[in-house]
Amino acid sequence: MAAFKRVRPAGWWFDGLLLVAFVAITAGVASRALIGVDVWLRDWCDTHRPGVLYWPAWVGNHLGQGGWLTSICGILALLLAWRRHSVRPVFVVIVAFALTFLTLTPLKNITDRPAADANMVHEGSDWARGYFGVGGASYPSGHLVNSIVWYGVLALLCSAWLPVVWRRVIRIVPPAVLGVTTIYLSFHWLTDTVAGLVFGLFLDRIMRRIPWDEMPLGRWLASSGWDAPGLAVGEAARPHDRGRELVKRAR
Repeated sequence: MAAFKRVRPAGWWFDGLLLVAFVAITAGVASRALIGVDVWLRDWCDTHRPGVLYWPAWVGNHLGQGGWLTSICGILALLLAWRRHSVRPVFVVIVAFALTFLTLTPLKNITDRPAADANMVHEGSDWARGYFGVGGASYPSGHLVNSIVWYGVLALLCSAWLPVVWRRVIRIVPPAVLGVTTIYLSFHWLTDTVAGLVFGLFLDRIMRRIPWDEMPLGRWLASSGWDAPGLAVGEAARPHDRGRELVKRAR
């Protein structure tokens, strides 16, 4: 069995800290202890949003759309799978989709929280204050969770071509932009965004720990030649066409 890969900070203590932070934020919203901060910041953003800032923020906010992120990663994974004769890149996309969908969907359904811009239609009601159980799918921010997980997947799939510094840019810049735009545009409450950040980092650490190129895939894929390394950086990441890979295996 392949060992887990190392992540930074090392160890599981940081994962536990992220979960504790997520639970604490959730409890703070459920008890309404953090509602005042959320409402104050939402109201401030609503009164400080000139058109010259709205549209750049609106464009930046689309960096976190899970649909096109998943599609881009899926297409890139299929290209890598064909080029390297390996199903491993496709597995990365499948696991990322399952991980985000199977965690975000129940969390949003259980918390049932309206978005921060609900006051435009429901001013003065519980909807306008973002209470849990009122109706909605705002908590935690799917934009933040998706951006952290899927840009991490994108950086991994591009590891053969991009140096470390650019992979870090891919991982860091989009979530940072979304952390500002989702709040500034009142698409999410502050607590939605912070909770999405810490939960996204938790899921990302799970993804980064998985030894994608080393884990056994079973005899059938091995015998058919589709279990070759597909994501390694460096010597193993040099592009091979299907013919060269099969010749190498035949030797």
